[in-house]
Amino acid sequence: MTTNRFKYNDGGRALAGFKGEASDCVARAVAIAGEIPYKQAYEMLADINKTTSGTCSAREGIQTKSNTFKLFMANLGWKWTPTMFIGQGCKVHLKKEELPMGRIICAVSKHYVAVIDGVINDTFDPTRNGTRCVYGYWSKV
Repeated sequence: MTTNRFKYNDGGRALAGFKGEASDCVARAVAIAGEIPYKQAYEMLADINKTTSGTCSAREGIQTKSNTFKLFMANLGWKWTPTMFIGQGCKVHLKKEELPMGRIICAVSKHYVAVIDGVINDTFDPTRNGTRCVYGYWSKV
């Protein structure tokens, strides 16, 4: 399904042989926006989980606030841009008009999502009808 704001995209998860439901939004977003195979993104993020939480999988999410994750993203050539600051409220929402063009990975409440030229690429539409606040985003340097 494709609309002007959403395109169904599992990042290659099913093609890589992964089955069932998972909380793997970071792996999907990195695979989609970074244009890398899902399995590669998943395995790299599972390695981060080993060092930050002792978990050997990226299936149930990862610690995105860890310095290890930030270093991982920087090493892949991504730069963090915060869009929400303490005491200022929400300034940027998960909608095309408020996001930069290009390939970005947005951090929203309890979710990471790939956005390509303003179009959300995910397994569901997380926009909450344009009201979902973006805490910040990763973009290619």
